[in-house]
Amino acid sequence: MAVTIFIPARYASSRYPGKPLAALRGPDGEKSLIRRSWEAAMRVSGVDRVAIATDDERIRAHARDFGAEVAMTSPDARNGTERCAEAAAAAAPDDIIVNLQGDAPLTPPWFVEALIAAMKSAPEIAMATPALRCDATALSGFQADRAAGRVGGTTVVMRPDRRALYFSKEVLPFTPPGWSGTPPEVWHHVGVYAYRPEALRAYLTWPEGALERREGLEQLRFLENGADILCVEVEARGAVFWELNNPEDVARIETALGAPR
Repeated sequence: MAVTIFIPARYASSRYPGKPLAALRGPDGEKSLIRRSWEAAMRVSGVDRVAIATDDERIRAHARDFGAEVAMTSPDARNGTERCAEAAAAAAPDDIIVNLQGDAPLTPPWFVEALIAAMKSAPEIAMATPALRCDATALSGFQADRAAGRVGGTTVVMRPDRRALYFSKEVLPFTPPGWSGTPPEVWHHVGVYAYRPEALRAYLTWPEGALERREGLEQLRFLENGADILCVEVEARGAVFWELNNPEDVARIETALGAPR
């Protein structure tokens, strides 16, 4: 059983063109978003291979400059899961494929390690993804972003057995503004996925679903086709987690990285 992390990266983005090559300042100087995401993947234990999956020559050349393996994919991939499915075409049936998205350089290694452990302990699980309960700061940030018309992150609602019911760019379940005290239970969906190869092959045979298209969330294609997604609860352990969804997120991520002011 081999574990591979693919980091899907595309140059075109309606909200942030050229995002993978955007520079992020940290205590170690300026590095691109894709490099910092690759470095996050390299910190995960128990992984046999890490590769950046892209169709863009600019990203390929840049990734090879800093020593990353690159898996070239077709320009037809509509999302990261499709790109990972292409890159994992030769995977063995019992392999575990991890999709660590290229806009999430703050992903703690234990988030990914928890997914890998869940997949190894339950062979019947075809797909898993992390869920992080929002603390007061995260929930307030989600609500502020939505009030300003920005997508601040994705939330997930789950069954008691932690199988996903729905993912949304809205703050779900409904949480009225102005709450106080202990924050209501809202789960931040962390955009990392672990799959069996057969789940990825099935994904490529399904058409893009109406909910997937409306939300812009690739994982909804699994739910729309009756496939279970196990949500693995993870803890922040004091780490700040945020994806780079909008140009405004650069400052947030640089602060979390410890960039000098």
